[in-house]
Amino acid sequence: MSAGKRFREALEENNPLKIVGAINAYSAILAERSGHKCIYLSGSGVASASYGIPDLGLTSLEDVLVDVKRISKSTSLPLLVDIDTGWGDGTNISNSIEKMIEAGAAAVHLEDQIEAKRCGHRPNKKLISSKEMCERIKSAVEGRTDPNFFIIARTDAFASEGIEGCIQRSKEYINAGADGIFLEAITSLQDYKELKEAIQKPILANITEFGKTPLFKDHELMDAGVDMMLFPLSAFRASSKATEKVYESILKNGTQENVLDIMQTRDELYDRLDYLNFEKNLDEYIKNMEDH
Repeated sequence: MSAGKRFREALEENNPLKIVGAINAYSAILAERSGHKCIYLSGSGVASASYGIPDLGLTSLEDVLVDVKRISKSTSLPLLVDIDTGWGDGTNISNSIEKMIEAGAAAVHLEDQIEAKRCGHRPNKKLISSKEMCERIKSAVEGRTDPNFFIIARTDAFASEGIEGCIQRSKEYINAGADGIFLEAITSLQDYKELKEAIQKPILANITEFGKTPLFKDHELMDAGVDMMLFPLSAFRASSKATEKVYESILKNGTQENVLDIMQTRDELYDRLDYLNFEKNLDEYIKNMEDH
């Protein structure tokens, strides 16, 4: 079964489908072990965690593909990937989709900001026209080598055009071939309801912390017609805060003893990675080499 098919099945079987951010392969393993059905690679996560730079469209297709390949090989969960504005126009976007499928991605979201994009919860976002965005979507669809690969159109129009502008753009994006819609920086459940009534297609809500969108609960979003809840960097933020605490404690106290309670143990790590089974296979390999 293709990754795209697994994504569509997860979407059908979960209402709403909770999609959690996994910035690397080990995070993906932890998400799957926790019982989640879908994971996400954030453009901001790639920029921050893999390259130590802001989320301002500075990472390339190849930068993101490195993480996509590592993550998709570590888990059976379908992976949704943030591809920002698609890294170009026309055949460049088609190529991006082909490469994403080859790397193991199940779905992407593509946005309607200008190429010099910024975080969706920051001011002064600049959009391309809906016509230009439709061309991006058509190019993405043309690059789809797996018919089940899921393409989500993200619009950042709410800040400048309101919900009416978002609905109009979303209708055009669906007509251009998008499988679903991602409304960014929405502030009201009513906005989701109005969009659902207008398009009757899968909707993604970005429930990111410390942004413009309230931390709506799953049952609230389900009642509003939302099909997917995105938690792009929740685990990364938590692990980053814990990492700072450990670094600060070692410097201040000369020991890590007082932060052991926030650490995963060695046994827990080995368990998550199936370490002992790998070690057993290694021992058998060494024994066979010695016997010969």
